[in-house]
Amino acid sequence: MRWYSKLAAAGLAALLQACATAPAVAPVPAVQAEVRAPITILISIDGFRADYLNRGVTPVLSRLAAEGASGTMRPSFPSKTFPNHWTIVTGLRPDRHGITANKIEDPDKPDKPFNMENDDPKWWNTAEPIWVAAEKANIRTATMFWPGSNVAFGGHRTGNWSEVEGGARPRDWQQFNMAISGEQRVNGALDWARRPAAIRPRFMTLYFDTIDSAGHDFGPDDPRTTAALGDVDRLIGMLVDGLAAMDQPANLVIVADHGMAGTSPERTILVGSFLPAGSYHVVETGPYASFAVIPGHEAELEKALLGRHDHFECWRKAEIPARFHYGTNPRIPPYFCLADIGWLLAEKPPKPTDDRGNHGYDNMAPEMAALFIAHGPAFIPAKLPAFDNVDVYPLLRDLLDLPPVDGLDGSDAVFMSTLHYDRGVAKR
Repeated sequence: MRWYSKLAAAGLAALLQACATAPAVAPVPAVQAEVRAPITILISIDGFRADYLNRGVTPVLSRLAAEGASGTMRPSFPSKTFPNHWTIVTGLRPDRHGITANKIEDPDKPDKPFNMENDDPKWWNTAEPIWVAAEKANIRTATMFWPGSNVAFGGHRTGNWSEVEGGARPRDWQQFNMAISGEQRVNGALDWARRPAAIRPRFMTLYFDTIDSAGHDFGPDDPRTTAALGDVDRLIGMLVDGLAAMDQPANLVIVADHGMAGTSPERTILVGSFLPAGSYHVVETGPYASFAVIPGHEAELEKALLGRHDHFECWRKAEIPARFHYGTNPRIPPYFCLADIGWLLAEKPPKPTDDRGNHGYDNMAPEMAALFIAHGPAFIPAKLPAFDNVDVYPLLRDLLDLPPVDGLDGSDAVFMSTLHYDRGVAKR
């Protein structure tokens, strides 16, 4: 046998002997998958009227409603975007939290009004939002758009528009931009959910505006608005599937800020057709109109303005009907007119291309009713009676295990029959 053959034979014998005598190697234990704690995601679908769910184009939302808690939600008055988004996250009506309209004038600085792009904390500081309450309790939060979530709550402006001293925001937040697509918004929220537990938000918001835009542009009954419903439903499905793929349980609270009513240029009333020229200053027009008086013209203005008119009614702010819970805040102008559903008050003659839908009407009108669906491990399936949107904030506190607070305009009582309390999600 050649030398290398002898060496090979000896090596083979040694290897066989080792295999025969070596103890068995213990198997490598499998890597245990992370058990993820539930998160809460508050989702606004702007302008999703409650009965849109019956159009047969929202299979994902309809399934979530059937498996969870759902019902008709009444917006607060006025049924506008910014007042109601702030109500949902503070538990206070607009008359108390101070975001009383989409446009507000400061009596001391009427040339610098609040509008939907304003993030000066002075307008927002009256009522603490849920993400600030959560962060104070060391609950990490993140907002993929929500009116007011970009504001440094509690801070104050020190110089130009970008200089704010102090204040609190969510740990992660995104500045609203309509150019950011629905898919990008959902993927952003899913990326937050994929984070390691130490930096994963336990509370998030997500916001979609396309249904509201379609309702304004085309009207609530137009096929293009129905198509927008289907597209947002697809995005909700993308979110649900993404969470399931990472085994992330989530309590989804899906809301709308208001509904939508059909409008027409033929149902427009010019304020100059019934008010004396030079007697008033217009603050806002649309489904409602608000006015300040030019000093010295009070009697003249009130004679023409106050009372019931064809298709609208006007009041002094202190005499707005009590059921609206509106009229005591100093930011509300002295005179207020509310149009009948489908009618508009305007300063200028309408154009044929004007919007075919609007909101801001009587918050009790069926056309203003808003979507509400709650789905997840905290919820037992239930059909809820109609309720006010001030009740959502105390529900969010329950889901985050924050203690109850006094002084709210709403209550979690309507949700008691649908909440689980045995999963470590909503505790007392």
